Amino acid sequence: MEKYIIRNIQRPALSIIEELKHYDVSTVYEAQGKQGLLSPELKPIQQGISICGPAVTAVCYAGDNLMIHAAIEVCQPGDVLVVATIGEGIHGMIGELIVRALMKRGVQGLIIDAGIRDVKQIRELGFPVWSKAVHPEGTTKARGGWVNAPAVCAGVLVHPGDLIMADDDGVVVIRKDEAASSLEAAKKRVDKEAETKQKIEKGELSLDFYHLRATLQRENVVYYENEEAFQKRRSFGIKVT
Repeated sequence: MEKYIIRNIQRPALSIIEELKHYDVSTVYEAQGKQGLLSPELKPIQQGISICGPAVTAVCYAGDNLMIHAAIEVCQPGDVLVVATIGEGIHGMIGELIVRALMKRGVQGLIIDAGIRDVKQIRELGFPVWSKAVHPEGTTKARGGWVNAPAVCAGVLVHPGDLIMADDDGVVVIRKDEAASSLEAAKKRVDKEAETKQKIEKGELSLDFYHLRATLQRENVVYYENEEAFQKRRSFGIKVT
């Protein structure tokens, strides 16, 4: 199997990226049909930070970070480095020195389906990371892989140039050829949520404005005025499950 590095990739328009930065992971995930959400195993090492940018992918063998070093060279300002591994591993594949190199290239964040280390220093640098583990075990730099190849990261296929959005809720992938439509869907969802917030402020119940009472009835959910009425029904031998 040929191993390769693609130096230049197609990225979505900057205007679309900048607009998407106004939204959050949950909104975009829901707006694009509940698609693209990476595994919750990936956790942020920081709080209150969100990123959105094109993916540069690095596919490494577990425990070897050679292709991460290769990926640094092709990263451009605003990119998000996405690291996937062949084989399971939680080695600390990225630490302070690689993060400093990524920051020098203008990379805005890291998504890695493996481990990182030097967390204290990375937090002090203010570099956003979502990783599967924090573990100081070292790596080798001996096995070739791929840079800017399709990569399965945390259970989701990521193509080079796809948009990666990450925040406290998690990480979602936005297909680069669907970036514009996902943005429009997110706008509509936010507008709808604004209307819902107004209904809540007016005291309306979600059971009513989501039309859920019919669902309760279909599921045979019974209302009782109080616990006494409930116990009385049981005393008459009516089975309550």
